[in-house]
Amino acid sequence: MRPADLSVPDLAAAVAAGTVSAREAVLDALGAIDAHDEVLNAVVAVDRDGALAAADDIDQQVVDGTPLPPYAGVPMLVKDLSNARGLPTTFGTASMASFAPPFDDHTVSRMREAGFVVVGKTNVPELGSLPWTEPTLHGPARNPWAPDRTPGGSSGGAAAAVAAGYMAAAHGSDGGGSLRIPAACCGVVGLKPSRGRVSHAPLFGDQVMGYVTQGSIGRRVVDAAALLDAIQGYASGDPYHLPTPDRPFVEEVATDPGRLRVGVLPSVPWSLPDADVADAVAATAGRLEDLGHIVEPVRVSIPADVPDRFTRIWAASLAANPIPQDRLEPHNRAFAATGEAMSAPALLRDFTALQLVARSVVTAFEGHDVVLAPVTSRPALRIGELDDLSHDDLLAEVARWIGPCPLVNVTGQPAISLPVARTGAGLPVGVQLVGRPADEATVLRLAGQLEQVIGWADHRPDPTGWTLPAEG
Repeated sequence: MRPADLSVPDLAAAVAAGTVSAREAVLDALGAIDAHDEVLNAVVAVDRDGALAAADDIDQQVVDGTPLPPYAGVPMLVKDLSNARGLPTTFGTASMASFAPPFDDHTVSRMREAGFVVVGKTNVPELGSLPWTEPTLHGPARNPWAPDRTPGGSSGGAAAAVAAGYMAAAHGSDGGGSLRIPAACCGVVGLKPSRGRVSHAPLFGDQVMGYVTQGSIGRRVVDAAALLDAIQGYASGDPYHLPTPDRPFVEEVATDPGRLRVGVLPSVPWSLPDADVADAVAATAGRLEDLGHIVEPVRVSIPADVPDRFTRIWAASLAANPIPQDRLEPHNRAFAATGEAMSAPALLRDFTALQLVARSVVTAFEGHDVVLAPVTSRPALRIGELDDLSHDDLLAEVARWIGPCPLVNVTGQPAISLPVARTGAGLPVGVQLVGRPADEATVLRLAGQLEQVIGWADHRPDPTGWTLPAEG
């Protein structure tokens, strides 16, 4: 068994016991990247020397009997929208290709303090603005289940790396589904925490009006929970502050959730799921009933203009970034131009309208412990599938595909994407569980219970199929 086949807690325990060395674990991850990433293109930078030096230091601590942090020796990849010293941070854009920050973001510092060994950075769309990962700078990341398809975005490289078995978990972020969409596309777990659970320090208080959060992708629920345990927490000056959880999130995964009221939101006004996705939601609802939970429809009115308002706020955030617009990819230039043309009152009108939507949605959801919903309206798109569309048509297709995901960024609720099914062609299909604000614990308990029934971690893509598709 490879070190990467172990869960995050189990690999950490093996390193602490000396049955697996941290160097072995890191070399295993680096070897997988070397073997497969020419095709999958999930990883855009590697700190081989730094990672091995950190691993050797941990192994020496084991020999010396020095107390270790909880996840010492577990390899980790950081999404290339976050700063990590020793590695370039490109944000997927050519104008930042040579930027090498001399500091870690707070999230990365927390990873290192927890003992994770950062080995590299994962591929992202330029500035994280699209739900697939095809930047001009680095080229497209590919889905291990079907290399002609996207792993999703913007945490596409992270999801592809975990699905491919490079390691058990990877860092990501979610501003409109950017953790949950790649997880659904790649057949892994994507955990979006509550607003305020993870800090954006030191450079930001929040991002995109509070819609973006850092989070985790894992092969198993416990892998995603372990990384969230490491990165969660307040930093001085944060605009949001959630209380510290009663106990570590990893302990929630194996905890009996009890009998829950589960609401079902099968669709939203701007996105109807295809048969594969609708069947996955229905089958999951049936499993939850079989497990003894009360499953019932969610009764809520959601305005159809949510995607339009959400997109305009994203456009304003792109216009506010310091990169000159003429150095951006065409879709981001169009985004930024839209944002530049907005007035401040118009931006605030959209933001306030979505705050009212959030209030009504969270109020409707409060009658349920957890809400079950689709992630995307259909499985992973083909790479380049929407390239020929105009900007407006592209945005309409994006809204249809990513379904209810942005709504949960607006509300700030925790959510987890779970790989519950596959299509006849073998593509993964995910659903998401949405929790009450600040209640990751219940979401993780129910996700852990479903995982025991479905056993998705046992299903892996076949690496013999990892070849570049023929051109044309």
